[in-house]
Amino acid sequence: MKKQLSILLATLLAVIIITSSCQPTSNKGNEQNDSTMTGTISISGAFALYPMAVKWADEFKKEYPNVRIDISAGGAGKGMADALSGMVDLGMVSRGINPEETAKGAWPISVTKDAVIPTVNSNNPLITEIILRGLSKEDFIKIYVTKEVKHWNKLFDTKEGHAMNIYTRSDACGAAEIWGKYLGSTQEGLNGIGVFGDPGIADAIRKDIYSIGYNNVTYAYDMTTRKKYKGIEVIPIDINNDNLIDESENFYNSLDSLMAAIQTGKYPSPPARELFFVSNGKPKNFATLKFLEWILTKGQAFVSQAGYVELSSETIRQELEKIK
Repeated sequence: MKKQLSILLATLLAVIIITSSCQPTSNKGNEQNDSTMTGTISISGAFALYPMAVKWADEFKKEYPNVRIDISAGGAGKGMADALSGMVDLGMVSRGINPEETAKGAWPISVTKDAVIPTVNSNNPLITEIILRGLSKEDFIKIYVTKEVKHWNKLFDTKEGHAMNIYTRSDACGAAEIWGKYLGSTQEGLNGIGVFGDPGIADAIRKDIYSIGYNNVTYAYDMTTRKKYKGIEVIPIDINNDNLIDESENFYNSLDSLMAAIQTGKYPSPPARELFFVSNGKPKNFATLKFLEWILTKGQAFVSQAGYVELSSETIRQELEKIK
């Protein structure tokens, strides 16, 4: 009898063990891997990436309504500093990641592309000449780096001799670094009146008919009309240096034609560039990783309408591998 009871107990124990092993493992990650996922994601940094990040956050929260995403703009330098110090989960960075930042733990994910574009007031007395002829890379170097050109008549055969009011960024930012790199310099080497932020530069350009500056694409073009904002004109870059904007260089009339030029490489890189989210090491926050994965998959569908350029399929594959 005792032997039979022992056999019965052993059988019951085996059944319990087998049954238990077949149940799904319960952990925080698996429990959150659906629309009930909760959490908070904090983001700060580049003005260039801010409008796209806001669009992504809005769309992501439609699928994951219990996730809170806090976003603030303050320049790429702030985004990197906040990410490395752990003040935010993700920093928005609109330039390449340097070795010193990598050594400190910077973990970047490329998420989209855009460009820095030279801008001018649309009521500039020489606007017709500017649009027809454009300015070459060498012209911009003389304005921003060597300071050889300080008056508008130095560039055009005209009596219009008013001084150029040259604007640059005062905050540590990717736009200024990329614009400086295009001109063979750095942000610190750029001449001009320092203005904080992309909105600040755009506002200065609109208010000053003798101004010249540079902006990220989304601060020069209206996302709804796909046309340039009132008061702002984009200076065409004379890429082949023939003092004429020919058909192959004339792609600034609409946001969509400019994005196509960035995508195909007709617009030079730099000042076109990839944009990044950066964290201090690979994120441990499940919601943050899910957000990054969503951006590289479903999120790419919103890139074009927000005024940015989609990543190539190969770049997306490489970035997803980092997350996995």
